[in-house]
Amino acid sequence: MINNVYNVKTVFSIKDLENLSGIKAHTIRIWEKRYNVLQPMRSDTNIRNYDLQSLQKLLNVVLLNDYGYKISRIAEHSTEKIELLVREIISEKSTKNHAINAFKMAMINFDQALFFNTYNSLLSEKSFRDVFYEIVIPLMQEIGLLWQAGTITPAQEHFITFLIKQKLLLNTEKLQILEPTKTDKVYVLYLPENEIHELGLMYLNYEILLNGYKTIYLGESVPIESLKDMKKYFDTIVYVSYLTVEPTKDAINNYIEEITTNIIDSNSRVCFLGRMIEFIDTNNISDKISVYNSISDLVEEL
Repeated sequence: MINNVYNVKTVFSIKDLENLSGIKAHTIRIWEKRYNVLQPMRSDTNIRNYDLQSLQKLLNVVLLNDYGYKISRIAEHSTEKIELLVREIISEKSTKNHAINAFKMAMINFDQALFFNTYNSLLSEKSFRDVFYEIVIPLMQEIGLLWQAGTITPAQEHFITFLIKQKLLLNTEKLQILEPTKTDKVYVLYLPENEIHELGLMYLNYEILLNGYKTIYLGESVPIESLKDMKKYFDTIVYVSYLTVEPTKDAINNYIEEITTNIIDSNSRVCFLGRMIEFIDTNNISDKISVYNSISDLVEEL
């Protein structure tokens, strides 16, 4: 039972359900009217609202439907039977969606136990790397959209992000105690000033370490002057940065020019990833500046 002292969101609009389940509001209404799959609450002005139990049921119904069950058949079952069917059919085909839904429910409820139970269940069958690529990266992409749509709060986003960071740090530490096997260059990972979204960068740090290189992780909001300082300690440097919201689209090309002037030389290059790279003028990209559309693109080149 959820303790309301935590002020957890317990009432959802049909738009929230659409955002969380991926099923159009129109379809949800049809499922309600024709099959009585959900029983919405009604406001004084007759607007549909849904509780957490309805959200969980819808996520389970969607999973069964994706697995081949017809809505008419699903609707014949009780909520308890639907939950049982979901547990029975969890397989390689459906694990991803089930896990992502479980993580979303953990986020909405601020439920650490559900997060850890789901994560440990995944880890019993998959490597940490597979869990991150198959589950966590799609999850974080969804969370970004849910936050933009107002379906979840910044607090919920921070909650789930922190738990994921914990797992990243634990797995990264296991690699940091090992001596690098490749010593021709050092990777310096950082975020530009005012950029605080570091989950992608943290995972890149893990991947680069896994590939045998030494990394220096500087983290969020690093001024260019601090990047210049690294040249005092290392000869050949590859700087890696993840641009999610900073620099803004209006400032990013000036930033690239500053990096080119102050950081790049014969022994240094820079790699950029993240949402803001689409605003980089291609004229500013040289053989010393690489732009990657995804983490996997960069990892393939290691």
